[in-house]
Amino acid sequence: MGKRLIQQRRGKGTPRYRAPSHRFKSDARYPRCSGDTIKGQVVGIVTDAAHSCPLMRILLDGTFEEILMLAPREVRVGQWIEIGSDARPVNGNVLQLKSIPEGTSIYNIELLPGDGGKLVRTSGTSAYLVSHEGDKANILLPSKKNIMVNGDSRATIGKVAGGGRVEKPFARAGRKHHAKKAKGKLYPITGGVHMNAIDHPFGGKASTIGKSTTVSRYASPGRKVGHISARQTGRKKGRK
Repeated sequence: MGKRLIQQRRGKGTPRYRAPSHRFKSDARYPRCSGDTIKGQVVGIVTDAAHSCPLMRILLDGTFEEILMLAPREVRVGQWIEIGSDARPVNGNVLQLKSIPEGTSIYNIELLPGDGGKLVRTSGTSAYLVSHEGDKANILLPSKKNIMVNGDSRATIGKVAGGGRVEKPFARAGRKHHAKKAKGKLYPITGGVHMNAIDHPFGGKASTIGKSTTVSRYASPGRKVGHISARQTGRKKGRK
């Protein structure tokens, strides 16, 4: 009997395919805000396996509660961070989109007010607040796509720290192994064409697949590999 496909083993949910969330430090979401502007001091910069950027430890003034948030570029220990509608639009502060001037670089944007931040959270990225249109804000994402977001949603001023991370080559397979293992990713992944015929539909002695890579949406789980229910494959010839 052959092996199950990788996607079949992953679907069962064994520890090999689960994220090591017990080692993650924080979700790095915004704290709940009652409407008043709160202040906090950056007391440290930490790294987390769950995030590609560094996190800043903030000690809130008054409550002495410590929270973790995505760190912006040029942040420093001892800097004061303001969170609220009355905060100043300077690097690292968290404001509602309706209170942020047009043309400002922002990150960690909430899709819905109070969700803690969903967009533009990767290291070295930032979005631009293009304009205010009624109670909505027009935002240009790093993908060059424009979206309209509720003006009451919050965002952080600045650019996410850790830019240039993907420019440094791994150079050795061992480094790639440890980087993937920290996030619970499977590495390396053996291609189906390099497997035995009993272990994968594309496997066998030949170095080519030898059959169509398009498979029906209703195929059995062991056959569902390649281009699943694809409308077309290959290059779009004859189009400009």
